[in-house]
Order: sequence, then structure tokens, then C-alpha cells
Amino acid sequence: MAFWLIIIVLLVGASALLVVPAMREGKQSTAASRDTLNKAFYQDRLDELAQDEDQGVVAERPELVKELQQNLLNDIPGQPDEQPARPINRWALVPGVMVLVVVSVGFYLKTGGLAQVMAWHQVESQMPELRARVANERAQPLSMEEIARLGLGLRTSLQQDDRNLNDWMMLGRVGMALNNATTATQAFAHAYSLDPTNMEVRLGYAEVLTRSGDPEDNKQATTMLRTMVAEDHTNVRVLSLLAFNSFEQGDYQQAIGAWQVMLKLLPADDQRVAVIKRSIEQAKVQVGAETVKLSVTVTLSPEAAKALPQQGTLIVSVTDGTNPVPVAVKQLPLSRFPLSFTLDDSNAMMPERLLSAQQQVKVHVRLSQDGLATPQAGDWFGDSTLQAYSGKEQVSVQIDKQVP
Repeated sequence: MAFWLIIIVLLVGASALLVVPAMREGKQSTAASRDTLNKAFYQDRLDELAQDEDQGVVAERPELVKELQQNLLNDIPGQPDEQPARPINRWALVPGVMVLVVVSVGFYLKTGGLAQVMAWHQVESQMPELRARVANERAQPLSMEEIARLGLGLRTSLQQDDRNLNDWMMLGRVGMALNNATTATQAFAHAYSLDPTNMEVRLGYAEVLTRSGDPEDNKQATTMLRTMVAEDHTNVRVLSLLAFNSFEQGDYQQAIGAWQVMLKLLPADDQRVAVIKRSIEQAKVQVGAETVKLSVTVTLSPEAAKALPQQGTLIVSVTDGTNPVPVAVKQLPLSRFPLSFTLDDSNAMMPERLLSAQQQVKVHVRLSQDGLATPQAGDWFGDSTLQAYSGKEQVSVQIDKQVP
């Protein structure tokens, strides 16, 4: 209501700027004509001559009067003055005011996002119902559209109360449900800053970090989960997250250890037991295959660091130095530099050309803004030297060149 009152006041003010000057013009008195001025001047001069004659200053008054009459006749224009312009009819301004109002309102309806504002207010009115359905396990689950509305309502509420821990956690879960990693990470990070000792907050934040494609986030999750395991080694959820995160980072021994502890804590008839045993066997296979790998460290030159895009993909390819077809390829989201990672046979392009079978390697690293395999103009890249490879080497690459 306040918004519409402001709009009405602004329209009234704009209309007044159009109407008031015309109304003032109608009230102003019409300027005196030229003849009227001449007659007034003539009469004043006659009065002055009469006074001068009485005082004895002027002796030839008839001649002066005649000369004055002659001057008056010479100053009379040949044609009468034009009629003064008639003032503008006030009712003629009504169409202009109507056009002003219609155009202003039309532009607002076209560009002002009225539909989005109305949808936002509708979401605000639905928030109590959505919150109640989330809290009630027996209620009908929210659809994806309703989850998105819940997220919008939570962001609105947090604008007014940014210390509401429960709303920050709920917004983080909404981000996870919508597969919006940025929203989820930022929401749980804020909740963690409000209460870093809350176990639910810590678990939620660690889970988001384990799902991140940023290796630094994964390392932070590992640190948090190890701390929580040290505090309570019987928490199955913490052990599960630690095992998953370790497996994704290639720390298979730690993943196996966490899963084995879970097997001791879970009942024998628990449905998760079979899944955990399969995961352990898969991790053991990976332990046998990880003996051959290539460790890579990527740094940026000062020029490349200044041109680093906010979003993009780091594309890594390994060749044998003679054949341009890559032996292994890996793609990573842009992260903090220097960045370290490993490649192994799981990154091979073709089964018959494994990384473990190579005797020399050369690493090519490129910053791609669009994630395409084909280099684009302006992409920054770097190459390592061709060096011998036995399965344990460390290769360093600096990104310092730009595709012309």
C-alpha cells in the first residue's frame, strides 16, 4: 500500500508541473497596450506643463502643447495592436495528464517486475504452510517448485533476521535439494559462523563441502570430519561422510577404515551393511591400482592470475611427448592456486594406452572459460617439460601463456 501511495503522489506531482503554470498564466493581468501608454504619457506631460505655467517657468505653453500633440500623432501605429492571446483552456490539459498517467503506469507494468513482486508476496503468505509441511514428517513432501518457493521465502526472512540459525540451516538444505551448491555452501557457512559447536550445523556444512568440486573444500571437510570422529567415534553419519569424502579424494585406506568401524556399529541385519561391504571391496581394488599415478602441481604467472575468470574449468591432458593424442585427461573446476592433484589409469583416454605404460610424459594445462576441449582465443595455458616417468613422479606446470 505504501508503494502505491508513493506512485500516486509522484503522478500528482508530475501532473501539477504540467497544469499549474497554465493556471498561473490565466490569472496574470494582460499587459497594457502601446496606445494606452502613449495616452498616459501625454496626460502626464500636460499636467506638468500646467504646473510649470502656474509657477512661471514656461511662457509659451500653447506651442509646447502643440508640439506634444504632434509627437503623440507621430507615435500612433499605422494599424491597431493585435489582440492579446487568449489563455489556454484548462480542460485542454486533461488529455495531457491522462497521457502522462497512462505512459508512466504502462512503463512500470512493462519493466517494473510487477508479476515477480506479486509472486514474492504470494510466497511470503505461503511460508507458514510450507514451514509446517517441512516440520511434519507425515505431511505431503514438497515439490521442487515448492522447495524453490521455500528458499525464496527463507532468503526474505533472513534479510530481516540474519541470526536465525534454523533458517540458515533450512536454506542450506534447500540449496542441496535444488542442487545449488553455492546457496547450500554459503548458507551452511553462515550457520557455522553463528554456532560452530552445533553438531547438526557441523554435519550439514561438512556434507556440503564433501559434495563440492573444489579440492580445498574437500580438504576442509576432511579436517572437520576427523575432528568430529575424534570427539565421537560412534557417530555413524560422521563416519559415513568421512568414508565417502576420503574415497572421492583417493584416500582409500582412510575410507576402508571408516567403513570397517561402521560395520562394527551397525546391526548385522541393517540394509547398509551390504552396501558398505561392496564399497570396501571397491576401495581395496583401488588401493592395488593406485601404485602408479602422476602428481601435478599447477601455479599461475602474475599475468594469468590477474586474468583468472570467476568461473571456468581447468583442463589437464597428458601426452607421451610424441603422439599429440592425450594419454590421460582430467577436468577440474577452478580453485585456489597453487593446485595439486593426481592422475592415474582411471583418467586414461583409451584402454590400450594407459598412463602406467608410459616411459615419458608431458603435461598440458589450460584454463577454459566454457569447458570446451577445443582451445579458445584468450584461454591461458601452460606446458611442462618432457620428462621420464616411472609411476611416482611429481610434475610442476606454470600457466603463463595465452591462446592468440
